[in-house]
Amino acid sequence: MTTSSIAIAILLISFVVLVLLKVPVTFSLAISSIVTAIYYDVPLMLIAQRMIKGIESSSLLAIPFFILAGEIMSQGGISRRLIEFSNAIIGRVRGGLAQVNILSSMFFGGISGSAVADVSSIGSVLIPMMKKDGYDSDYSVGVTVTSACQGVIIPPSHNMIIYSVAAGGVSVGRLFLAGIVPGIMLGLGIMIVSYIIAVKRNYPKGRKMSLKDKFKITVNAFLGLLTAVIIVGGVMTGKFTATESAAVASLYAFLVTFFVYREIPLKRMKSILYNSLKTLSLVLGLIAAASAFGHMLALLRVPTLATNALLNVTDNKFLLLLLVITLVLLLGCIMDMAPLILILTPILLPVVTSLGMDPVQFGVVLILNLGIGLCTPPVGSALYVGSAIGKVSLERMTKSLLPFYGVMIGVLLLITYVPAITLFLPNLFS
Repeated sequence: MTTSSIAIAILLISFVVLVLLKVPVTFSLAISSIVTAIYYDVPLMLIAQRMIKGIESSSLLAIPFFILAGEIMSQGGISRRLIEFSNAIIGRVRGGLAQVNILSSMFFGGISGSAVADVSSIGSVLIPMMKKDGYDSDYSVGVTVTSACQGVIIPPSHNMIIYSVAAGGVSVGRLFLAGIVPGIMLGLGIMIVSYIIAVKRNYPKGRKMSLKDKFKITVNAFLGLLTAVIIVGGVMTGKFTATESAAVASLYAFLVTFFVYREIPLKRMKSILYNSLKTLSLVLGLIAAASAFGHMLALLRVPTLATNALLNVTDNKFLLLLLVITLVLLLGCIMDMAPLILILTPILLPVVTSLGMDPVQFGVVLILNLGIGLCTPPVGSALYVGSAIGKVSLERMTKSLLPFYGVMIGVLLLITYVPAITLFLPNLFS
């Protein structure tokens, strides 16, 4: 074996071993990079510089504002208002609470940008409510968990910003626009499957509301919904960059939550800032460590080797793309989303671009692909949160999720092989 081959083995094997030993991913990335650098005679100062450089990107400035806006709206009553608004729209149909759950996740995903946040905020309200109304526990949790995966691709999405940095500066605005149609498609697909199951199991309909009640609920939820409009509308019209829209949304969320809704006291801002900073430190630490890991991958020419290896398997574009998404699906089952975005992007992006796939399209494909991993064992964080709230075992949950997995994989295949689905809006507004 050559020196570089041994270095690649050290880098990858040490990382896998550390992860299996339950070492936090951030430290696993950093330690494996340092050990490989020592063997390959790379100055450790260079590793430190790459870590610092990894978090210097101006695109990352949007992340703290999005985290702050999501935390404010989550604690300030926005999730409850969105549930009421969704109930006014679609709660009357058979299995109405499931449809409300999905629609609420679609709306809240446009604010929090996090599947786990959706499950925590909406699931804590709707899962007990659905169980009380006679819905099966596994169905209630399944609907909540799978619909929450819309949050990773419906803008704003922290993961899209991370992908933008990992991909070398792909436009965050174009990524946001590219995620809208697939996110809506995913939501509609889950709605259809949920309705079919609800009819088959004869789940109840929601209560009928008067027009007056619907109007009152809509007005009450309107200001909260405007947060997502500010973010997406500002980017789409070119009035704001992604960072500027995030900053404006944070300020708007603060004013609406504390001076209009006024459900929580101003002193609660201390805990909101604490939670936001804690989340931000985890994200930035991960990005810094992954930057060092990515530098070692590039130095050892792993992306080039991976591209050549995959192209040697077959020269059929469709089979290669299927091979790529299958690989990502399998990895998403055993590792969390953010580190995989940072690790896989520099390796797989050259492969898919050599096949003619746009980096923006690949970003949405990759993030939805990994989003499915959030609701698959053994590492699916959204699945764990939902199971804990619904008090359902993972074994029972996995079986009940099979129809929903079918919808998500179907949407994934569509956006992989039909570029227009993701690129229509970015091209329209470019």
